[in-house]
Amino acid sequence: MIHVGGIHAASRWIPLVLVIVMATGAARGQAPRALAPGEAAPDRRLGPPRHLDGEHPFHTVTTVTEWVARRDLIRRRVAVSAGLWPMPARESLEPVIHGRIDMGDYTVEKVFFESLPGHWVTGNLYRPNGDTCPRPGVLCPHGHWPGGRFMDAGVEVAARQIAVGAERFISGGRSPLQARCVGLARLGCVVFHYDMLGFADSVQFPSHRPACDPTLDGREAGTWGFGGFAASARLQTTFGLQTFNSVRALDFVASLPDVDPRRIAVTGGSGGATQTLMLTALDDRVAAAFPSVMVSTGMQGGCTCENSHFLRIGQGNVDIAAVAAPRPLGLTTADDWTRNFKDRGWPDLVNVYRLTGTPDAVEAHFDVQFPHNFNAVARGHLLAFLARHFQLDPDAATEKDFEFLSADTLTVWGGQHPPPSGDAVGAPHQRHVCRAWMNDSAAVITPLLAPHDGDTLAEARRIIGGAWQVILGRGVPAASAVEFVPVPGQPATGMRSRDGHTTLAGLVRLPARNECVPVAIATSDRWNGTVVILPHPRGKDGLYEADGAAAGEPGPRVKALLDRGFAVITADLFGQGEFTADGTPLTDNPRVFYPGPFDHAEERWRIDPVYFYGYNDGLFVKRVHDLLTLLAFARNLHGRDDCRVAIVGLEAAGHWVLGALTAAKACGDVAPVHHAFVDTGGFRFADVPSVWHADFLPGALKYGDISGMLAVVAPTPLVLVEADGAVRQAACAAWEAAGSADAIRAVESATVDDWFDVLSADSPQSP
Repeated sequence: MIHVGGIHAASRWIPLVLVIVMATGAARGQAPRALAPGEAAPDRRLGPPRHLDGEHPFHTVTTVTEWVARRDLIRRRVAVSAGLWPMPARESLEPVIHGRIDMGDYTVEKVFFESLPGHWVTGNLYRPNGDTCPRPGVLCPHGHWPGGRFMDAGVEVAARQIAVGAERFISGGRSPLQARCVGLARLGCVVFHYDMLGFADSVQFPSHRPACDPTLDGREAGTWGFGGFAASARLQTTFGLQTFNSVRALDFVASLPDVDPRRIAVTGGSGGATQTLMLTALDDRVAAAFPSVMVSTGMQGGCTCENSHFLRIGQGNVDIAAVAAPRPLGLTTADDWTRNFKDRGWPDLVNVYRLTGTPDAVEAHFDVQFPHNFNAVARGHLLAFLARHFQLDPDAATEKDFEFLSADTLTVWGGQHPPPSGDAVGAPHQRHVCRAWMNDSAAVITPLLAPHDGDTLAEARRIIGGAWQVILGRGVPAASAVEFVPVPGQPATGMRSRDGHTTLAGLVRLPARNECVPVAIATSDRWNGTVVILPHPRGKDGLYEADGAAAGEPGPRVKALLDRGFAVITADLFGQGEFTADGTPLTDNPRVFYPGPFDHAEERWRIDPVYFYGYNDGLFVKRVHDLLTLLAFARNLHGRDDCRVAIVGLEAAGHWVLGALTAAKACGDVAPVHHAFVDTGGFRFADVPSVWHADFLPGALKYGDISGMLAVVAPTPLVLVEADGAVRQAACAAWEAAGSADAIRAVESATVDDWFDVLSADSPQSP
């Protein structure tokens, strides 16, 4: 039976029922402090935000089992970050291949196809002349070289490159990109050299960095583009679109009749190396990868197309590169951010390949005498790498001169193939892509928000739960991982109240992460063994009142719980109370600018939210993490290992509690609490005022907002107060699909008196 409706005093639907209370409309007070006035909390999160130019070390693993689990999480984080979890529908490409140019020992053709309906991927296809088939395929994303696929550095620059030993021929110096493709074709590979967004023939994006355009920040369907609130809330980014283009480019190459689908490689330099890393992490069809001058523990990628929400939280480019193992992986470095890779990052990759039993499959070349490049020396390493791993003629791995082709010769547009125009270009095209992307995701995710059977629920847990695990980042730590540090000088048993309870103040610490939560723990002298975690929008102070009471005394709602034998934990979650100088809760996340060598503050792409949320948890997630820490602590409160734990989220704290329950379940905690109460107060992530707001959460709208969380939380024992009947019905469907319909009570509204009535009938008796 699914329970939807009012609450009745005589109900006895679940073994553990709590008083649901809230300090509303009372005089403002101050809770017991865990820190001396002016003392900062010993918490690493109070430091400056991480950014792309910081240090991003590899996260050490010691066993194959440990690495496999970590590898799978890295791969899913890349997919979620790119907006490709689940992967969008991959319709028939129907590529247009035309304009064949015979260059003697190889040919060049012009290609375009749709990755998403109405969005074109453009490039050139290089093929060896001859009848030997099938051949290896190689994808070449080009990176941020001037002009992209049409790069022409000029004869003078080429001559200087020859003079310093970086190049051998003028043609290669003018375009290292063409030289790479020609060299690979002569080696015996079919090569697809394709455009990044806004480069060369990718004219639908007039700029490569179309982020943060205020004219594209609407919230109604069809009104937004990349960089604003609505796109970020759905994980729609230039990084994601470009990565999906690479997936579709791989589909294209694998479909060619002269390509051996078991021998497909991807290689790029700089931003093209970023695409190489991401595609290799996402798709096992990539048999070998060669990212050049990118992988390091330092700078992670300076463009919006190399950054996205959650992408480098808990991982960096070295971690992502390691996902290639045990497949062949080759790298080069230069006199840039990769110059220290030999000492920082490379030993970690070697260790992963040793763990997977393939130490000979990884190589790196430390040519730090050259600046940032994909020059002839680096290309020589690439050609030898592929000759060895794809069993090609090593004598063909030496570059020869070639005829440079101009942009007018290489372009895919013209004649019978006019370029996109009108609404297929610029802001209208961004809106079109975002709308198509949203509809594709919704077709998969929306049916999972109200699972109708066990199989549907399992799929909801895999897709929606898998995404929330990435977004929220962790589950409940082990009880042994937390510790309590009481206020110095406080009696070990806490401060005794005249009303028959004791209050103990201090810090709940999570040493492994260097985090802490200031708490006040009130325990009844007649404690019944149940611990209630009670967050509040104002932290501890919101549950303590000074109106006629002694300083540090709990308010009437907490006292009501104590009178009935419960222990109550009140806390300052991150950004509340003792985390701030004046006790005023933080309401916005910090803005992180791209810290690169640009002086033009008007370049709006520099404040794209991916530069903050790609490296840092937002305030919402940090507060969820604190609740998870408190759940672990409460399980053994006062040394008891049989504590029943409940968590109560009312009004403006309900979505934090729901977030904590979601994180716990998504990370595999079968029973994070004995009971939970969530009053959503009508909260929706869709209604958060800005992308910088404390409650903004990238991806929340893609994965169902509140309903998406509830689908994951089932079948945790829950009282849900939610005005929207459709949300209540969907939640109850999830609990019924889990075979635990009686574990949820979904109601439209509730008052304190309702819950006192329930308590009088159902609360456990105090010892």
